[in-house]
Amino acid sequence: MDAPASTPVVLLLLHGFGSNEQDLTALAPALPPALPWASLRAPLTLPHGGRAWFPITTPGKPDPGPVAAATQAIWQWVDAHLAEQTRVVSLGFSQGGLMATQLLRTRPERVASTVVLSGFVQAAPQSGDELAFETRPAVFWGRGSDDRVITPAAIDRTSRWLQAHSTVAENVYPGLAHGISAEEMADVCTFLGEQLGSQDSR
Repeated sequence: MDAPASTPVVLLLLHGFGSNEQDLTALAPALPPALPWASLRAPLTLPHGGRAWFPITTPGKPDPGPVAAATQAIWQWVDAHLAEQTRVVSLGFSQGGLMATQLLRTRPERVASTVVLSGFVQAAPQSGDELAFETRPAVFWGRGSDDRVITPAAIDRTSRWLQAHSTVAENVYPGLAHGISAEEMADVCTFLGEQLGSQDSR
């Protein structure tokens, strides 16, 4: 999509490992209705036809090189398709959740809000970490209590980073595995409505 220059915020949907850009589009109706969106396709093709933002090597601790390349690819899309003054709301699931945090950690000034669903942060420091530490941007982090995909070490790392670098709304959903529930999406909608409303009022 090409957003007109008057569009202040655009939502980016970032899918998980093995999926594609169609996966998260069903979430759009549950989000604030005035929020334009684009669903991006991860750069790597998997053998069974799905896509990935980066290869899985050590679960929960990806190689920083491919993560950096995927982050750059997203920013190249943003710079090519969105007006310079347009900020992004990044919403990602699993691997896409890590990519949402990457946008925040590399160009925090361009990010209006961040939603991480069953995702995590990588261990390597990023260029925007200091600015995030100073400004404490709002982040929604939702995950299931029964998620067995994201490792405990990655969850602990993410908790520590978000507590130190953001104003985090952390929600753990009892009985939810590695997925997204209707309750979680209702909380996401409330979070985005509050964040975008507060930005409009500035």
